[in-house]
Amino acid sequence: MLRYNAIFTRGDDAQHEKILFIFSLRLRDLCVNRDTMSKDSIDKLREDIVFNATLRGQPLTFHSTWGTFSPREVDEGSLLLLDYVDINPNDHCLDLGCGYGPIGLTLAKLAPQGNTTLVDRDYVAIDYAQKNIALNKITNAEALLSNGFDRIRDRRFDVIASNLPAKVGNEMLTLFMHDAWQQMNPGARFYVVTITGLRKYIERNFKEIFGNYKKLKQGKHYTVAMATQ
Repeated sequence: MLRYNAIFTRGDDAQHEKILFIFSLRLRDLCVNRDTMSKDSIDKLREDIVFNATLRGQPLTFHSTWGTFSPREVDEGSLLLLDYVDINPNDHCLDLGCGYGPIGLTLAKLAPQGNTTLVDRDYVAIDYAQKNIALNKITNAEALLSNGFDRIRDRRFDVIASNLPAKVGNEMLTLFMHDAWQQMNPGARFYVVTITGLRKYIERNFKEIFGNYKKLKQGKHYTVAMATQ
């Protein structure tokens, strides 16, 4: 701006003031447009992310938001897990650590004569899981805020499925497994998918707690395993 003034101080004062006035208007417009674009971008980020997916032959629509796990698509681990879950139409199911609900909604669709419970300790995830249950008109499922099994101690399950997050730590994973064993019906199945680096830990704890372990699929990044009651 100092340089601009130096150029025009030798010219006509009226012309100089006119140019400065026009320049200031242009500068103001640029600032307004920049602020408007920024606000529009921020508002866009606040909107729900919406996508469709077909899981085990079930067409589903999902709403999610930034900050939830894998908000734009169902993650690779959950897809792999769902390929190996054996489920009967009347099974009572649990999605442990449900996020916005892709595993739990699929279980509910595959077991229409049973009831499916979805739990997560993240209230935003539960808010979206509840929204997705309603959006997909699923009447045999509910999503509850719970740190693991803490708020569902009175329920028993035939199938528990979980995309176990490594970040919760081994202590919490151990609690999940002990609590699952206590709340499974005789003959019930506990399916998990973890990063492949955790496979030995899962095998050791499944054998210790359940007395059995079966590796269903081991890939480069994820491993699917199960134990039975």
